[in-house]
Amino acid sequence: MGIIGSCFSFIAGTAFGLYLAQNYQIPNLRKVADTVLLEAKQIEEKYRKSKKKDRDDDNYD
Repeated sequence: MGIIGSCFSFIAGTAFGLYLAQNYQIPNLRKVADTVLLEAKQIEEKYRKSKKKDRDDDNYD
């Protein structure tokens, strides 16, 4: 099996990806990921527990 036979799935996937990108509106994954991370950070900040320190918490010794 030469190099083409062993890399057939990679070459076929690349060709299929190029076809999809040229003929359909594929969303930009980087923008989608950035949006999801930003929303997750906002949700985390909204529901995060407050960082109140009690005097008893500092002295575990």
